[in-house]
Amino acid sequence: MIRHKFKAKPLNADGKHFASKLEHSYYEQLKLRKMAGDVLFFLTQVPIAIPGGKYIIDFVEFLTNGEVIFTEVKGFPTAMGKLKIKQVEELYPFKINIVTRV
Repeated sequence: MIRHKFKAKPLNADGKHFASKLEHSYYEQLKLRKMAGDVLFFLTQVPIAIPGGKYIIDFVEFLTNGEVIFTEVKGFPTAMGKLKIKQVEELYPFKINIVTRV
């Protein structure tokens, strides 16, 4: 088994793959918010085109008030991750919400 360089523990739940326990915890939180009526629906692992490839955003949340939130779950932000997020934000008219704890 290959170990993750930041000791993240990937797991599968509901037929989806999560890169870490933190990402899975955020997913579970979104499911609860959906049941509570705060979130209309959400998407996972959404590809966004950037020059030379694509960036995969962890979650796109559609709230019942009409707001759309792009969320990236990061246990340990890296320089490359910050650069790609900055690149996405320069190309598209939205900001990415960074979650480091749930």
